[in-house]
Amino acid sequence: MAALFLGMNASAARMDMVDVSNNNGYMSTAEYVSMRNEFGVKAVTVKISEGGTYKDPYAASNIANVQAAGLYINGYHFARYATKAQAIAEADFAGRTAKAAGLPVGAVLATDVESQEANNQSKATNDRNNAAFMNEIQKFGYRADIYTSGSWANNKMTIKGKTGWIASYPYVVSGKNWYSTNHAWQWSSTAKFRISYGGFDVSQLNSNYYTAGQKSTVKPTNKGAVKANNRKANKNISKPAASAKWVKEAKAYTLKTAVKLRTGASTSSNAITILPAGTTVKTDQAIIRGGYRWVRQPRFNGYGYLVTGPASNTLEYVKSGATHTYYTVKSGDSWWSIAQHNGLSMTTLASQNGKTIYTTIYPGQRLVVR
Repeated sequence: MAALFLGMNASAARMDMVDVSNNNGYMSTAEYVSMRNEFGVKAVTVKISEGGTYKDPYAASNIANVQAAGLYINGYHFARYATKAQAIAEADFAGRTAKAAGLPVGAVLATDVESQEANNQSKATNDRNNAAFMNEIQKFGYRADIYTSGSWANNKMTIKGKTGWIASYPYVVSGKNWYSTNHAWQWSSTAKFRISYGGFDVSQLNSNYYTAGQKSTVKPTNKGAVKANNRKANKNISKPAASAKWVKEAKAYTLKTAVKLRTGASTSSNAITILPAGTTVKTDQAIIRGGYRWVRQPRFNGYGYLVTGPASNTLEYVKSGATHTYYTVKSGDSWWSIAQHNGLSMTTLASQNGKTIYTTIYPGQRLVVR
């Protein structure tokens, strides 16, 4: 099926599909039209839900605007399940939420399996839970699939050939054709589009599964722009600088103050999260770069990087943190209500607790609010 998707630049990874969520904010029809005409995007997969309670607030508008732009539409659910019963319950929740948001019957509704809950399970348990979710979601008329990282595929769960949507980001994209036997390969999380703000997840489609089970009929109006933009995207590499060398340094230590965990060893790199005081960090390498001493933390889908202070400092630099004010979550609370009560944005509140705004919070949980 891969031959169906050969584009103008077969040696480069293609931007066939974009996935979006509340993190991208409101996306207009014009933005999706630009993605189609100037970048060759054929399909968009939108976040529908997470766990058993979170509904993405932009799902309905994303679905409507993607369809208005003439692109194929699909959805995904961020899985939090750890048992078969929870998987079935989350599938029912995702199916109902997708129906309410307008996701058409026949679209893919994938389960996004990359949470700590899944990381704590055995491969056999994850396989059982994923199968339960996918069987249940099909009852709503949706086609099922699994999204996960390359490091988890066939390690933390089984991903058979001719199935699966796999995320793995090479240092140099051009010339790569990873996971060609799976439905899709997500090769970047930082792709840029001309009239859209921020970075986006983009994937190459290797089958017709995410284009309604048929050869794509989506045609860009500017093939020259598609070719140029595709080449430009493939040149956005994340190769480590040659001017500094990483050294092995396997250590574990506890943070005494909150520290930003970043996507690269640079203060200009995007923040993955803010690790709160008390977090135990296990690192495998260190480097002196840009006047700072950085360490690398292995993560399930790659690495995170945190600065330990000026170049002369060691891992033990971490200063005593300021006294924090905590709030205990009560029944009925949400990120929004707690943030509003404490004069914070939802993003700030979640970040300073090492979470995202779509992480489920539970009664009795303590959150840093000051």
